[in-house]
Amino acid sequence: MAEEVSKTSTTQEEVAVADVAPTEKPDNNVVVSLEKDAPQEEEKASPEKENIPETETEVSKDNIPESGSFKEESTIVSDLPETEKKALQELKQLIQEALNKHEFSAPQSNHPPKDEKSEDATDYKEEQKRVEEEKEHVVHADAAEVVESTEKEAAEVKETEVVDEKVAVTDAASVVEDGAKTVEAIEESVVSVTVLEEEAKVEAASASPEEISIWGVPLLADERSDVILLKFLRARDFKVKDAFAMIKGTIRWRKEFGMEELLEEDLGDDLEKAVYMHGFDKEGHPVCYNIYGEFQNKELYKKSFSDEEKRHRFLRWRIQFLEKSIRRLNFTPGGISTIVQVNDLKNSPGPAKWELRQATKQALQLLQDNYPEFVAKQVFINVPWWYLAVNRMISPFLTQRTKSKFVFAGPSKSAETLLRYIAAEQLPVKYGGLSKDGEFGISDAVTEITVRPAAKHTVEFPVTENSLLSWELRVIGWDVSYGAEFVPNSEGSYTVIIQKARKVASSEEPVLSNNYKIGEPGKVVLTIDNQSSKKKKLLYRLKVKPSSSD
Repeated sequence: MAEEVSKTSTTQEEVAVADVAPTEKPDNNVVVSLEKDAPQEEEKASPEKENIPETETEVSKDNIPESGSFKEESTIVSDLPETEKKALQELKQLIQEALNKHEFSAPQSNHPPKDEKSEDATDYKEEQKRVEEEKEHVVHADAAEVVESTEKEAAEVKETEVVDEKVAVTDAASVVEDGAKTVEAIEESVVSVTVLEEEAKVEAASASPEEISIWGVPLLADERSDVILLKFLRARDFKVKDAFAMIKGTIRWRKEFGMEELLEEDLGDDLEKAVYMHGFDKEGHPVCYNIYGEFQNKELYKKSFSDEEKRHRFLRWRIQFLEKSIRRLNFTPGGISTIVQVNDLKNSPGPAKWELRQATKQALQLLQDNYPEFVAKQVFINVPWWYLAVNRMISPFLTQRTKSKFVFAGPSKSAETLLRYIAAEQLPVKYGGLSKDGEFGISDAVTEITVRPAAKHTVEFPVTENSLLSWELRVIGWDVSYGAEFVPNSEGSYTVIIQKARKVASSEEPVLSNNYKIGEPGKVVLTIDNQSSKKKKLLYRLKVKPSSSD
């Protein structure tokens, strides 16, 4: 059968470089690129970046780890170093306290006003008590005067009448004063009771911890929460307080942004060709394709970026797309909880497009602050010279860990680079794979073979009678000759030409498909004749179906 050859090195045209954030936020940088790329680099580009030749070459391994060298850290708690386990436990304690106090949902400024009301009510009660004591003192004084006037009653009747009249007036005034103060006391009691009732409601609500979910995972509810918390810890270099502040900020932002409502919002399908999910990489990560060339369409560009309102709508669409993608990830410890981003810069509008830069700048900040550690790898393909120039400037400000997640490839090496990370059956045809609608699916494995320069390679498929053999193949870049024939086992039978050998140009259909109905034992032989001076990558797969004899 066909020989299997390991993937060829792509070091000549690949550069593992990082691209987004400063060293103090290595993890955030990764997430930033999850949104926009070319404009982001341009926007952050100040004079700073690493040695990336303008032609496609690999940067010195002393400065940047070779592409693919980055290994994702474990999300299983038992695998963590003790210091990281301790940081995780401390973060969980802070979150539990915050949940108990309802800090995530209640604005912090609500508490001080309640204390002030309570103190005001207490002061008012004390003042009321003092007023009543003074009133009682006045009443006793009036009573004493009445006793004294009674003793003198026999001597001076008229004076007694006058005194009685004064006492009556005094009593009437006291009654009026008592009535007014009683009303005031009732009003104060109502205010005091209202304040106490509000406090009682808050205390009753605080008796049970609030429930907060992020990306569909309830905080501290199960082990999936640990995976979420580890993302924030890694984004902040396991500084617990910083990670806690980041989580609080993210939860607050998600509430203000109306995330749950956004997920149900219909924002149209105008951008479905610009950003889409397709297949998985060789490690099982879902792959997201960002096609910047789509924005060369003037109508789409204007509809997406021409004013602030449209840019905001684009931002909401992009966040909605990201949220839906994240919610399909597996947050079980040891599961796949990151995404591979493929960024196609072919025909990208470039750094001159101010509106696009503004939109990506806005997205950049949101992604840095609220989506930590969601990128497994960033692969940039069809990279133009100006993009490499920009990245050369900012590279010194990026960490080794971040750089190791990024891979750059120019147009002639893009397909070969993608095939290093994504199997051909999962990679779209337009990017060098065999994934397309048709007879074959992603479950039909593809064999990869490297054909040496000035060499001929044959692939043989042994077959039995009464079967239908189907196959499809492609050679990356073609410019080779291809032929197919059936050779029967019987000496008395003749070889049948299925496909006459012919030169296949690079501009022809990228994938060729054939089938042949077998009526006797034999073999199908495919011949690839590479007379060029470059090695070629051959991809093929086949399937055999039983066939009844006619």
